[in-house]
Amino acid sequence: MRALSLTLGWLLIALVALTAPAQAQQAEDGGDPAAYATLAELLEDEQARQQLIDQLRDLAGDSLPPRPETATPPSATPEAEPSLPRQLAEATSRIVSDVGDQFENLVGVVGALFTGRLGGGDGSFDTAAFTSAAINLGLVILATFALFVGFRRLVKPLFTGISQWSLTGDGLTPVLRLVLCVALAALVDVLVVALAYVGGNLIATFAIGETGELSTRASLFLNAFLVIELLKAAVRMLFSSRYEGLRLLPITAAEASYWNRWIARLIGLVGYGLMVVVPLINAYLAPALGQGIATLIMFGAFVYAVAVVLKNRLRLRDAIDVKANQATMAASRVSLQLFARTWHLFALAYFLMVLVLTLTRPADALPFVLFATLKTLAAVVVGLLLSSLLSQTIGRRITLSEDLRRKLPLLEPRLNSYVPNALRAIRTIILIVVVMVVLSAWGAFDLAAWYASEAGRGLVGKLVSVAVILAIAVAVWLGLASLIEHKLNPETGGGVPSARTQTLLALFRNALAITIITMTAMIVLAEIGINIGPLIAGAGVLGLAIGFGAQKLVQDIITGIFIQVENAMNTGDVVTVGGITGTAERLSIRSVGIRDLNGTYHIVPFSSVDTVSNYMREFGYHVGEYGIAYRESIDEAIVALREAFDELAASDDHKMNILAPLEVAGVVALADSSVNIRVRIKTTPGTQWATGRAYNRLVKLHFDAKGIEIPFPHTTLYFGVGKEAEAPPANLRVMQQGFDIDGRPGGQPSSGESSRASEDDSRAKPNPVFRGDFDED
Repeated sequence: MRALSLTLGWLLIALVALTAPAQAQQAEDGGDPAAYATLAELLEDEQARQQLIDQLRDLAGDSLPPRPETATPPSATPEAEPSLPRQLAEATSRIVSDVGDQFENLVGVVGALFTGRLGGGDGSFDTAAFTSAAINLGLVILATFALFVGFRRLVKPLFTGISQWSLTGDGLTPVLRLVLCVALAALVDVLVVALAYVGGNLIATFAIGETGELSTRASLFLNAFLVIELLKAAVRMLFSSRYEGLRLLPITAAEASYWNRWIARLIGLVGYGLMVVVPLINAYLAPALGQGIATLIMFGAFVYAVAVVLKNRLRLRDAIDVKANQATMAASRVSLQLFARTWHLFALAYFLMVLVLTLTRPADALPFVLFATLKTLAAVVVGLLLSSLLSQTIGRRITLSEDLRRKLPLLEPRLNSYVPNALRAIRTIILIVVVMVVLSAWGAFDLAAWYASEAGRGLVGKLVSVAVILAIAVAVWLGLASLIEHKLNPETGGGVPSARTQTLLALFRNALAITIITMTAMIVLAEIGINIGPLIAGAGVLGLAIGFGAQKLVQDIITGIFIQVENAMNTGDVVTVGGITGTAERLSIRSVGIRDLNGTYHIVPFSSVDTVSNYMREFGYHVGEYGIAYRESIDEAIVALREAFDELAASDDHKMNILAPLEVAGVVALADSSVNIRVRIKTTPGTQWATGRAYNRLVKLHFDAKGIEIPFPHTTLYFGVGKEAEAPPANLRVMQQGFDIDGRPGGQPSSGESSRASEDDSRAKPNPVFRGDFDED
């Protein structure tokens, strides 16, 4: 194939020389002297002639009919496939040999040029024709660039206006506005290049040279101008140095100007060199000289590019590190930091690959590299824009309306917790697609063929199906969880929900989450091709084994289900469960969490629960037994108890908690030192303890006011007697004067005075806000 391509290349050069009337003066009837001169030069060059002869012999040998197969001698073995290092070594040796041959041919052609052996058919160089052609080409170049610069100046106000709207416009997100403005500016830039190209064609056809005829020289330049300026326009989309609002990359104007100028020089050097200079040298001088000049151009461009990359390695690394530190997501930050330290390696590999392709595939290297580079830039830029657009639209915190936040208070934080994970997944998919497109552009991976294959279509279909399934699962969870929150919200769910409703809805939400996760996992596994039948069977066997080995756990769950069905307790109830009394703070399907009076948190499994005592059902009772001395009047004591209740029922702090009049059961016990009277106060559930404390205080005050003694245990002292029944004298002294609590002598106040002092001192009253024990708010 290499010999065929080289032979076709030589024949193509000869054909161009024979059919290009503008490359030399043609005789009216004698054919093309320039073509004859080229063939003569080819035959005079011993090395080129020998190379052409070898290629023709190789082609002749390849076209011979195949020989009949003969048996391979036992000693003969087929040659093994060379290893990869050997193939690389042979390719490197061939490239170096080709480059050496090109430089050797270049030296020979240059020597022939100065000795007068290269030129027309008579061995002389037509200086007048060359000068005329050079002047005409220079005029076309000058006119084309003048038109281009003029058109650029005319549209400068338009670029300024578009840039200003991109920076300060309203109605769209910044990324969408930037993309729209850059696309519009690029369209204007392409129109300017097209107008300059058309103007150059008109001038070259009707104003320069022979009227009505476009010379090959002018056509070469104009085609090169169109391609190169379009490439520069694409570069200006990324590095717009004069217009801040038309720059896709987030860099400063100075940085944009530097890189725009450097890339434009590189494109101009390689483009005009390979598309204009080399073809003209091939046509007017010699193909060997043109091939050598092309190699020199590529080597010069490679050295220039490597020097610029190494010069800016640290500076660009620091700039990318600054952008990485400003990133809000960890994945973006790590990716930018990694790219900051390896960007120069990618750049050097790119330029080295372009050089190798140019040396190994000179015929089609330039178009291949051009289109591969454009595809790479387009894929990277589109990926970055999509990522930025996602970050600006859904990457920031989602803010719902005030009414929606009031109805669904947990929806906004739940969405803001899901969005970053979804954004990371989407960015990962974008990165994979960009890498695949880049590899396909450079021939390392055939994306179209892979997608057309059954495996490719199946993988893409499975990924899309999994994404849809996950999206539906998340949407179902958000909808049902939001509905539960709506029911639990007192402002939107029809008032304050009952404790039973809160408990059941909370359990239903947990069960719903487990169900959705399990079903989604099963459906996803089935979608990606995993047979879930053995998994379900294995889960059944495992559940049976767990049921035998964890009977206590099964008993917890079954008992918990019946407790919830029977509404034995709810969150916030004061209960006695498993010998522990406290407030039920958390209910699950297998246990209850209880906070006792001392603040200790207990987790009681339902398997240990035989009885549930709930103090929060419908109403409560304060049952009090009050003892009076045997010498006191029972009826007077009952009157005092009723008066205390009446005062309690009139209190603003407790009257709303009392559901019925005082129930007096009467005397319930004649104790050792007291007569016990029992009363009962019916209260709202959960307020019986606070009501009882307030009532006890009032009973003490009223008993004191009426002089009713609340007895205390009496002690009898026995001093003993002797054998004669005589009692020893007891040394007793009766104190006529007591001491107050401060240690100062004085009499004790009467019960009435004590009662009035307590009522007058506000510090003697309990804190009305305080609700101790197991009281509920």
